[in-house]
Amino acid sequence: MNTKTLLRLLICNLVALVALAQSSDAQQQLPAKVEIAWNRFYDYDQVLAIIQRLVAAYPHLLSVEEIGRSVQGRPLIVVTLNNQSTGAPQSKPAMWIDGNIHGNEVQATETVLYSIDYLCRAHGVVAPLTELVDQSTFYFLSSVNPDGRAAWFREQNNPHSSRTGMKPVDDDRDGSFDEDGPDDLDRDGSIGQMWRKDPLGTHRRNARDPRILERVSTEPRPHVAGDPLEHGEWSHAGPEGIDNDGDGRINEDGPGGYDMNRNWPGDWQPDHVQDGAGEFPLCYPETRAIAAWILKHPNIAAAQSYHNAGGMILRGPGADYREGEYPAEDRSTYDAIAAAGAQMLPHYRPMVIYKDLYTVHGGFVNWLAESLGVISFTNELWSDNRIMQNGKEPSADEMTQWRDRVLFGQTTSEWKEIPHPEFGTVLVGGGTKWSSRIPPPFMLEEEAHRNFAFTAFHASQMPRLRVSSVDVQPLGGALWQVTVAIANDHRIPTRTVRASRKHIGMPDHLTLSGLGIRVVSAGPMAQRLATTFDPVRKHPEDLAVERGIGGLTTESFRFIVEGAAGAAGTLRYCGEKCTAVEQRFILAASK
Repeated sequence: MNTKTLLRLLICNLVALVALAQSSDAQQQLPAKVEIAWNRFYDYDQVLAIIQRLVAAYPHLLSVEEIGRSVQGRPLIVVTLNNQSTGAPQSKPAMWIDGNIHGNEVQATETVLYSIDYLCRAHGVVAPLTELVDQSTFYFLSSVNPDGRAAWFREQNNPHSSRTGMKPVDDDRDGSFDEDGPDDLDRDGSIGQMWRKDPLGTHRRNARDPRILERVSTEPRPHVAGDPLEHGEWSHAGPEGIDNDGDGRINEDGPGGYDMNRNWPGDWQPDHVQDGAGEFPLCYPETRAIAAWILKHPNIAAAQSYHNAGGMILRGPGADYREGEYPAEDRSTYDAIAAAGAQMLPHYRPMVIYKDLYTVHGGFVNWLAESLGVISFTNELWSDNRIMQNGKEPSADEMTQWRDRVLFGQTTSEWKEIPHPEFGTVLVGGGTKWSSRIPPPFMLEEEAHRNFAFTAFHASQMPRLRVSSVDVQPLGGALWQVTVAIANDHRIPTRTVRASRKHIGMPDHLTLSGLGIRVVSAGPMAQRLATTFDPVRKHPEDLAVERGIGGLTTESFRFIVEGAAGAAGTLRYCGEKCTAVEQRFILAASK
């Protein structure tokens, strides 16, 4: 082999290695300006630090605004993601994304943060997401309930506690506030379960695995003299705690005691109807600040709120009597987006809140949908069906094996016999606050990414308008007929049918202007080829389009104008929830 041939082979091999390296790079994670571990959870101070780092790294895309303070004084921070070079934030349709309205639903915050990070990393690298960012605005609130989040990380809790905000509430109505919360009797950092020693107990510890408390048989034993019933040695005594206020009850007045997801104006009901609703709608500083900010941003066309357990894609209404407030056309939009989500999110189910879950009055996404005309979903993130390879809900034995073999017992606390001031000897232990409702850290990034992908799909369905056609025809003299068709190429309408019928927000507008052009009459058409139109009574040069442009539809409008041949005019369509489109035309017969 001569030197030239050898050199040629070496060059070919080098080119092949470079191509292989590029192919390999394409399969890796997107390059990041901020290194964030997505296999762990962050307390609220760490969340704020991550936001600061992201904004510093992507100043051309991100900005922050403190919109209010929580009960305990923590800042509520909205992150705006917008490419300023393609327009101001409010000139584009926007999506609102939040999480962690319940303090214990911690992975909702990580999912919001992941969404910010991924969109920034993908911009300029991944074509569909670059286009989405350039043509849309995103508003992120990582934690609606920073006080509840901080308390969940800081204090002893179980998977279900610290759900509330932290304004003190007299839950047991004894004149004192938050005086009888849970107590960490075994000092393991979590609130486990408590069993009292009882000779007539309902449960006993399994002989082979004493961690398992098994129910004794309730069938009588006819061959046993005396008491024919079988008894165990332990009876359940509720969550770990003592009677701190001496009223005979345990843990009945812990921190807070309300639900910010029952405090929104849409179908709000008082406490005796909807537990945890608060004294009146928006009575808490967090909900009041968020509502005021959203109302100032009518370009919000889509919304996503992250919760934490059940594998659900939820839409309203929250009560059966409000079903009629979701017209068929709006329901079809929800169904199409949710159906895509069910394909993207294993073991998630599209559900209607009141019908498939339970009744919710004053819920956040219901307020957005019914009062503001925003296409809104709540995702309940973690599903136990992700544990088993077959996708089925694990049995008690399978759950124990999962915690032993995969989690290595890190989410359980050994049972301990300790003295109790009211019950004598009690058994305390079981699952820690990390034991349910949230994914184990190694599964967090997948959950965050899949839900982000669904949210990105939802955002990609926000209105996208174009002028489909403009037809100019002479009518004789100085009169002309100008027919324009406006197309919406995406699924979400510029105005939902609900918003149109109830006159929620401002209508869209179609204007015709031009030097030397006077609009004589104008109005919408039943279809593009119709010979008639429905003329408006006033200001025909500025048509108010109450019904907007439906999803995946085209609407036609006709103007009768007066002007000299060759005069130039401009048609402009704009709305609160869409980017405006314009088309110039000349008063000359269209070919």
